[in-house]
Amino acid sequence: MVGAKSGTWIYPFICFFFLLASLEVDAYVPMTLLHSAVAKGAVCLDGSPPAYHFSPGSGSGANNWLVHMEGGGWCRNVEQCLERKNNFRGSSNHMKPLSFSGILGNSKNSNPDFYNWNRVKIRYCDGSSFTGDVERVDPATNLHYRGARVWLAIMEDLLAKGMNKAENALLSGCSAGGLASILHCDKFRSLLPASAKVKCFSDAGYFIDGKDISGTTTVRSLYNDVVNLHGSGKNLPSSCTSRLSPSMCFFPQNVVPTMSTPLFILNAAYDAWQIKNTLAPSSADPRKSWNACKLNIKSCSSDQLEKMQDFRSQFLRALPASGNSSTGMFIISCYAHCQSGSQDIWLGADSPMIDKMPIAKAVGDWFYGRSVVRKIDCPYPCNSSCRNRVYE
Repeated sequence: MVGAKSGTWIYPFICFFFLLASLEVDAYVPMTLLHSAVAKGAVCLDGSPPAYHFSPGSGSGANNWLVHMEGGGWCRNVEQCLERKNNFRGSSNHMKPLSFSGILGNSKNSNPDFYNWNRVKIRYCDGSSFTGDVERVDPATNLHYRGARVWLAIMEDLLAKGMNKAENALLSGCSAGGLASILHCDKFRSLLPASAKVKCFSDAGYFIDGKDISGTTTVRSLYNDVVNLHGSGKNLPSSCTSRLSPSMCFFPQNVVPTMSTPLFILNAAYDAWQIKNTLAPSSADPRKSWNACKLNIKSCSSDQLEKMQDFRSQFLRALPASGNSSTGMFIISCYAHCQSGSQDIWLGADSPMIDKMPIAKAVGDWFYGRSVVRKIDCPYPCNSSCRNRVYE
């Protein structure tokens, strides 16, 4: 009887590890809680220590570093930030183990350019794209707005672990983390050896200053609230804040033109988050006529698709000019959000492609200078390789 029970208990774990192997993802990567950062005030929203996952490099990648920042939106007011305190978006006490895949994967076949690098995933628990720094903590809420301190404390810890000897380094991120990879790009470059090749990669982080279906720039008020609540202004690139208000410097289109570090922009022209929150936010759609369309692009009416094509045009106009060859792009006409973390999208048998080039090859060719990569897809629905996102 004991043996039967043991077999029943072990069987699901055997199946799980076979599944990981078939998907070519790492087993769970250990999480480091940075307790030493607490004394510096570098903490999550609830005051818990920041965290990251680290998989050491090997062989030719022993001195190469890929630092990836988790995404997860923003909290714009006290109520939203209080809600995050009770989950992994605002507290390391609620963070679960995770595995690496896609750009963080350890298989040469499925991640040929970065598989043996030192690979890091920074957990996101501040709600400000790692830009906040407010000294005072209201005892009534015990909320800590310290994202910028978290970022710097983790960077200092990684430098001490060997990143100070980096030969190649890539700062990357998805969504709010992809925005952070732009906002912190030049700072990241300044922390590393002058001899190192350092670049930045933003996945689904190119949020534009776009108009919604009512003609209003709703997303501006979101970023204004985030920047004011978290005290982000002093931590945004001064090359932008010297010209514009801090909240306008949350938009990459106002930051990228004055960046000095090479950047790669991976984005869907019909980014699912931006369609839902920039183009058709609930405030601009009181009758909820866009609900079905936002869940599944195939449910969009012809009028809605026309407005989405107009949004694509806004997005393309907001991209940096083509004169800078160090800026790489892969702007695909899928309904998607974040494409570098999933193995089947990053590099697989049926991965999305532009001109027969998958995302992994585009990013690798750009980083190593094998070719200039500036891919802008034709309008929806031309690309049959797309994995268009469908929401429940």
